[in-house]
Amino acid sequence: MTESYVKKLSTILLDAVTDKDPLVQEQVCSALCALGESQPEEALSAWEEHLQQHGKLAHPYRTMILRAMEVVVSSHISELDKDMARAIILLASSEMTKVKELVCDWQQAASNVLVAVGKRFIGRVMEEMLSKFQPGVLPHYFVVQTLANLSVSNVFGMVPFLTSILNTMLPMLGMAKHDTMRVVFCCALQHFSESTLEYLANLDQAPDPTVRKDAFATDIFSAYHILFHQWLQSREAKLRLAVVEALGPMSHLLPSEKLEEQLPKLLPGVLALYKKHAETFHVSKSLGQILEAAVSVGSRTLEVQLDSLLAALHAQICVPVESSSPLVMSNQKEVLRCFTVLACRSPDRLLAFLLPKLDTNNERTRVGTLQVLRHVINSAAAQMEVKKPFILSSMRLPLLDTNSKVKRAVVQVISAMAHHGYLEQPGGEAMIEYIVQQCALPPETERPGPGSEDPTADSVRAVSVSTLYLVSTTVDRMSAVLWPYLLEFLTPLRFTGALTPLCKSLVHLAQKRREAGADALLIQYDDSKGTLPSPYAITTRLLAVCSNPYLGDGRGAASLRLLNVLHRDIHPLLHQRWATTIPLLLDYLDEYTEETLSQKEWEEKLLMFLRDTLTVVPDNTWICQLSLEMCKQLSCYSEAPQEKNFLYKCIGTTLGATSRKEVVRERLQELLETARYQEEAEREGLARCFGICAISHLDDTLAQLEDFVRSDVFRKSIGIFNIFKDRSENEVDKVKSALILCYGHVAAQAPRELVLAKVESDILRNVFQCFHTKVLGIKVETKDPALKLCLVQSVCMASQAICSSAQASSFHFSRKAELVAQMMEFIKAEPPDSLRTPIRKKAMLACTYLVPLEPALEEQARSDMIHGCLHSVMAVVPGPEGEDGDQESLYLDTTHALEDLLTSLLRRNMTPQGLQIMVEHLSPWIKSPRGHERVRALGLSACLLRFFLEHLHISALVPFHNLGLLVGLFSPRCADLWPATRQEAVSCVYSLLYLQLGYEGFSQDYRDDVAEQLLTLKDGLVHPDPAVLLHTCHSIAQIIAKRLPPDQLISLLLTMFESLGDPDKNCSRAATVMINSLLKERGNMLLEKVPEIVSVLRSKLQETREEHILQAAQHSVYLLASQHRAAVVSSLLGSPLPFDSHTCTLWRALAVEPSLTAQVLGLLLERMSRDVPFKESRAFLLSSSPNRVATLLPLAATCALREVVLAPASGPAVLELYPQLFVALLLRVSCTVGVQLPRTLQAKERRSASSALDPRTFEPCSSAVDALQAVLLRGGNEDVVQRMELEGGWELLRTSAGHEEGVTRLASAMAKFAGPRLPLVMKALVCTQSSVYEIQRVTSTAFLAELLNSNVVNDLMLLESLLNNLVARQKDTCAGVRRLVLRGLANIASSSPDKVRAHGPQLLTAMIGGLDDGDDRHSLVALEAMAGLARLLGLVEPQDLRPVLLHVAIRIRPFFDSDKMEFRSASICLFGHLNKACHGDCEDVFLEQVVGGLAPLLLHLQDPQAPVAGCCAHRPADLPCACVAPTWSVKNWRLPSRSTCRRARACTLVNSSTPPAST
Repeated sequence: MTESYVKKLSTILLDAVTDKDPLVQEQVCSALCALGESQPEEALSAWEEHLQQHGKLAHPYRTMILRAMEVVVSSHISELDKDMARAIILLASSEMTKVKELVCDWQQAASNVLVAVGKRFIGRVMEEMLSKFQPGVLPHYFVVQTLANLSVSNVFGMVPFLTSILNTMLPMLGMAKHDTMRVVFCCALQHFSESTLEYLANLDQAPDPTVRKDAFATDIFSAYHILFHQWLQSREAKLRLAVVEALGPMSHLLPSEKLEEQLPKLLPGVLALYKKHAETFHVSKSLGQILEAAVSVGSRTLEVQLDSLLAALHAQICVPVESSSPLVMSNQKEVLRCFTVLACRSPDRLLAFLLPKLDTNNERTRVGTLQVLRHVINSAAAQMEVKKPFILSSMRLPLLDTNSKVKRAVVQVISAMAHHGYLEQPGGEAMIEYIVQQCALPPETERPGPGSEDPTADSVRAVSVSTLYLVSTTVDRMSAVLWPYLLEFLTPLRFTGALTPLCKSLVHLAQKRREAGADALLIQYDDSKGTLPSPYAITTRLLAVCSNPYLGDGRGAASLRLLNVLHRDIHPLLHQRWATTIPLLLDYLDEYTEETLSQKEWEEKLLMFLRDTLTVVPDNTWICQLSLEMCKQLSCYSEAPQEKNFLYKCIGTTLGATSRKEVVRERLQELLETARYQEEAEREGLARCFGICAISHLDDTLAQLEDFVRSDVFRKSIGIFNIFKDRSENEVDKVKSALILCYGHVAAQAPRELVLAKVESDILRNVFQCFHTKVLGIKVETKDPALKLCLVQSVCMASQAICSSAQASSFHFSRKAELVAQMMEFIKAEPPDSLRTPIRKKAMLACTYLVPLEPALEEQARSDMIHGCLHSVMAVVPGPEGEDGDQESLYLDTTHALEDLLTSLLRRNMTPQGLQIMVEHLSPWIKSPRGHERVRALGLSACLLRFFLEHLHISALVPFHNLGLLVGLFSPRCADLWPATRQEAVSCVYSLLYLQLGYEGFSQDYRDDVAEQLLTLKDGLVHPDPAVLLHTCHSIAQIIAKRLPPDQLISLLLTMFESLGDPDKNCSRAATVMINSLLKERGNMLLEKVPEIVSVLRSKLQETREEHILQAAQHSVYLLASQHRAAVVSSLLGSPLPFDSHTCTLWRALAVEPSLTAQVLGLLLERMSRDVPFKESRAFLLSSSPNRVATLLPLAATCALREVVLAPASGPAVLELYPQLFVALLLRVSCTVGVQLPRTLQAKERRSASSALDPRTFEPCSSAVDALQAVLLRGGNEDVVQRMELEGGWELLRTSAGHEEGVTRLASAMAKFAGPRLPLVMKALVCTQSSVYEIQRVTSTAFLAELLNSNVVNDLMLLESLLNNLVARQKDTCAGVRRLVLRGLANIASSSPDKVRAHGPQLLTAMIGGLDDGDDRHSLVALEAMAGLARLLGLVEPQDLRPVLLHVAIRIRPFFDSDKMEFRSASICLFGHLNKACHGDCEDVFLEQVVGGLAPLLLHLQDPQAPVAGCCAHRPADLPCACVAPTWSVKNWRLPSRSTCRRARACTLVNSSTPPAST
């Protein structure tokens, strides 16, 4: 790297120093330091040059550069040349003194550079500094500071300059008026003194060994005088502390006589500062230096000042120490240093002051005194040697103090004593006992509150444990003191907590002694004065505490190691066996933790260890002695039930190993008499003891129990109030409980081949004898739950013993039914909503072991057992979150017991039917509205299914006939609100699918890829998002669909339909998803089941109003219909009429997909036409006319069609089938006008009307009209519907009288608003013209006829086809049709007047044919013909009219005198039109008809019907004037002449003329 490059890079970095971002500045500084580390000379040169050239650079940036220079100089001082050093010195000096004001960061950085350079170039630096340190001139603050720091960093280089520096500085002290300068001078004097003392202490290494302390004495004393007498009196605390810091090292340089002279003032002056300053570290440090100086010169003044010194120092040591304050800790160390100095100078005075302080009750005083005492014991051991007895005796009261701080201090003092031989003195044993007591402190006690200064008991105990072990292992002189004395603390109960450290210390001590004498016994009982525990006591104690091995910091392992070390002292024969077995036990403990260790397995290993020990020692006397010691120690464990319980087991094991039957009977009797029966653990332990003992001594054990039952304890006088003379009733129940439990454990532990013979005759007989209490011969029910529990446990153990016997299959248990009944009675007596005792758990376990025994239970008993147990467990309300672990454990154990019982019952009937019976019992709980009950039920179901699957053995291929039912029950629960329920539900379905595979012949180890997918779906069920859950359920349903046999599909679906009404909405939704998934995947197999499925859907919709069920049911119907359209339509048509809202909902579901909707509509149209629209029947025999009754199928199809069309999605299908729908419904309307409902529906309609359930009346015609309206609306013809509504057309359609008019108005509206649809509609209508039903022909003809009244027929070019069609219908047998044909033909005059001339002959022929219609009894056809002719005459060609004019005139004359006003009016009107149409040759012919008809016309002027009179009044305008002008008076009337007629044809009367009133 070239120099120019370094300089260039330095320039770049130095320019970047001025960046405003602190992070950038920091990075630049780091880069400068890195550059300087690699190229120090070039970098320093560049930086120096930069600072010289940039004199105006702000001081914060100059500071950063100077700091980088200091770093580089400090690490590369040996590489600097003189020129560079000189340049740096000049630069730093200039930077430091450039301004007189203090700029601390900048000037301090420059000073540090000088100090760094001064480590090697002290002469050059001093030359520069002294140039700025001139006599008579107060120097710069940092010049003095630099000199002070130089004296510390380079002692040997600086001390030779101190004489001249002090000479120059002393006059300056008086010149310093500001506290800042005084402080820096004090600092300099302190560092100068410290450097001088260090120089003098290392003269052998110094460059000038001739330097003496006297050379500085005069100057230092002069400075001392100013500092102490002037500056120390300052009010500025900082200055006072600086002064006192300087006085400490300065005192060592004062002349001896001057120091002695000053001490009476100096010491009180320094001590006075304790009251003025909160932080007293500097005061204590200086005081310690002054005391050392005073002692070094042999000052006598100290004796006078000693009391005040001790008092002040003791007060300082009693200040509470806060670990967060380093200065306070340092101050205590300095204070203790002062005490050390005083202890070496005046030990008697010190102890005389300290030891009385131990008797005070003040905690801080006692703790502080103990700290001082410990310190002087360690630091002034020689002076304290003769004081040991006094110090030991002074500890009497502190040993009794219960304060944790005091305890900790006492332990620390005892530790110091142990290292210096104090505990070998009389009274030392009390110190050892105190340490052991503190080791035995329970960790959980003495917990201080937040912010407390009191150390915890754990802290005291930890210090004590550490102290005991260290003293035992590191202080050789303590071995003789501690061994065997520590053995005395093993057996007392109060030292139980100290067993672990005791055992560790004893192991170490014993190993040391073993190494010293390999063959000798470690314990010499002859020398122990009877205080050492016996080998039996040690064995019993250590074995008992091993039962809880991790307690007390692992006392189990420590106890076993101690036993291993003491094997020869326990028994000489144990060495080889224990050397093998104990390490195995220790390894087992290392493999586990307190949480993972199985207590049962561990205790079993310990008992096995004990059995091995007893086998190795074939000494009955030793074994009996050990059992006696165990019985003695039982009472010591009243507060440790676990250890006591285990000790009972040890007693049983020990008694089992002895061959002395009398000892066995004696110990068992002693145990029965001394047991504390009120304690459950003790009863359990006693029973286990008897059980273990019965392994070897069954007869003796049973005999002893029976003897005790017959003893005075159980002899009672027959009375209600003194059942037991010496015991209360409760106590007696506890004794009974223990005895019953003893019998149970005896049955469980004794050899199986011996138990069967005694279980009923001896064991159960005595058990029930103890349980049943009789007063005056009457059995009294016990209320003690403990007694019940013990009976249940005993029955359970006895049953288990029988089951595990090799002869169990042939054993006939005569008391089985009695025991089962008793157990069920206990279970039913337990509160169903809470779980307080393990009675029901134990009772169910007993039943579990009783079930397999012969004889088998009756079916009812089995059912009652299942029901009772389920009710007892399932309904238990779960406890709150965070409940105690015991309660949770009890519940889990109870659940497992129930599982075992159910699997035991299932094992007796391992068939699909047996499995279904079990699930049927669980079904109400699976569907429970309470989540915890569902979780439990599903868990039990999953357990049963796994058991059934694991034990499935099929000899022949048989169907799993209830698979669908079971899958349908469990699968909807995959979306349960509770995650655990969802997981268990999937497990159930998983097991069921594998069961099906098993029944199909697959082996148990076969793994199906489809079924295995269920396990991967379990993760999706953990997610709380309902959408995720339902998607997972859909996937599950797909898996089920792939593996479900076809014959099980319908049972699965029907079961799932039951889940639609589940209280858990998630499950209900899941059921809908699964049903639809199954229908989609396998619906093609359900053709025959469609009616059943549709019926179930309808019923489910009637049961619920949930929206999701409604939607799902619609989708289900849609899926079914997409595969079985006809079947679904037929099934839905079979629904009761009128359709309820749910059926309507299902119909609308068929409109989801256009192609399906079109097909459904086609089917409905076909159903509408399949049957006759009505049937005729007479309501009464004598009725004149039959009633028309609607047929059900067309009626249902009509209603269904309306519901389908009402669905918005049906629009495309409606448009596709619009003509067919419109025509069919229009004709349906016509067929149902006046048609009645069937009688069954009439009755139903009356009930509905009376209950006001449906305000809309159900009747056939209205249903058809509604359907037609729906089609029009869905087809986009809202305008048609509205027009009909405004004109009342819909109401007209429904009535017989107005139906024809209604059709006409409908046709008119269609022509106006739905023109483009008319061609296809007309085509469809034409096809119906040959209908067998007259009313349909009438309706279609009316519609077509009205179309000719609109211009739309021209626009659509429909005129010719319509005209031809109508003409073809003139010969229809129905007069109404013929009449409407004429109306339609006449309508051409309105819609296409220009077309009339072209079709004139055809039209006139049709009209004349109508006039001549003789089949019309009512002449309505003729009436229509007259009206039509009236409209057409003015538009036809004259040549077409001339041939028929006379005929028409003749045919209408008879109608002038008709009784019906319509005929008179129409004929007169037509007559007038005929007159207007006469021209040319026809006039003469028609004139005769006019003359012949004039009289009737004149007469009808007075017609009572206003319309007729009106026609007569207007028609004369059409007649010739000559014919009527002279004839106003009837009496003057005469036949006009021919010429008059001619004239009359030239003019007409005014229309407003009326005959005179006299006419």
